[in-house]
Amino acid sequence: MSRKHLLIALSILLVAVWGCQKEDSVSINPRSTSLNAGAGSVFVGVVAQGAWTLSLEYPSTSSAAAWASVSPASGTGSQNDVLLNYSANDSENVREVTLVLTPARGAAARVTLTQAAKGERAVDGNYGYDVAPMDWLELPAMKAGDRRELLVHDMSGGKYLNKGKSGTRNWSCYWDYDEHLSLWVAYPLNNAIKGSGSRSNEWGWDALLPHNLQPDITQGSYGGGWTRGHQIPSADRLATRAANVSTFVPTNMTPQEYNFNAGIWASLEGKVRNYAAQSDTLYVVTGCLFEKSQRTSGNNSGFYVKIPTHYFKALLYKGSNSAAVTDGYMAAGFILPHDASIANGDCMDYICSISELEEQTGIDFFPNLAKKLGAEKAGQIETQAPNNFWKK
Repeated sequence: MSRKHLLIALSILLVAVWGCQKEDSVSINPRSTSLNAGAGSVFVGVVAQGAWTLSLEYPSTSSAAAWASVSPASGTGSQNDVLLNYSANDSENVREVTLVLTPARGAAARVTLTQAAKGERAVDGNYGYDVAPMDWLELPAMKAGDRRELLVHDMSGGKYLNKGKSGTRNWSCYWDYDEHLSLWVAYPLNNAIKGSGSRSNEWGWDALLPHNLQPDITQGSYGGGWTRGHQIPSADRLATRAANVSTFVPTNMTPQEYNFNAGIWASLEGKVRNYAAQSDTLYVVTGCLFEKSQRTSGNNSGFYVKIPTHYFKALLYKGSNSAAVTDGYMAAGFILPHDASIANGDCMDYICSISELEEQTGIDFFPNLAKKLGAEKAGQIETQAPNNFWKK
């Protein structure tokens, strides 16, 4: 073969080899493409095989300065913790930014995000109460206009109507429309309410919200290795099948580490039921902290949901136990780091007073207790260090 023919053959071979190399298949998945008018951030999922970069494009007609940024702006392989930060929109017009994912090889992927105009909300709520009209002892204080609403369930899983004898209240949650999980779930507990039936495992949707606002946990967990963690445990609602089924919905779930869930957290849940069994009623608040979280679940559920950094319980006992020295009431709190390393630990290492729990969480627990007993007695209950009743 002549030198000329050899060069031609090598050129053809190189073209063939290059043509056989697959282009990177990429996609970009913001947790939401609708942004509120205020400053904030949204997690973005990147699906890629190789190296990639991210950039932002603004409409050519826009005269506004750059109002968003992305971090990290480059990487390799799939990531679900990319963060798009954006400033407040002080204009009365909506505005857009396009996020462009460019792989080292292949076509770019693009997605456009829209920020609401000043004073508007990207997603309407109004499915629950902005703040509670009820004075139930288990309910923490709520803030008006904070993009969270109180949803109240009856024992069938439907909406509790709060109209005289309209049914028995089951559990309430403070639903965060932006983060797609509840900051807390609150409920009364005693042997009669708990019951003695069996776990249904009937995963479904919360009837109080449209499906598209809820993570889809009906076919499995959130993705990314995070299990579905109840806030009101299934075992706290066994009186009827409907009451138990009502606990298997997205508004009662958070993405939780499996060993933590099955270990120290399950141990604390069991202790709560034991406290309740010795009470007239135990008022329970179970919740999580996630505002400072930098991790998210996978998007198997349809959303990248923040991974809580801590879980807590606030407990208010009402009964005749001699330890309850303030008009039959006493209280205790627990706050645990969401960490698999403590899965086999002792939950009593994390017990505290309600006042200490309030300081750590920024939540005002049991505000209606002062209405019932007066501010002085309520303060005594909340500041008192947990006694031996809680430590058995």
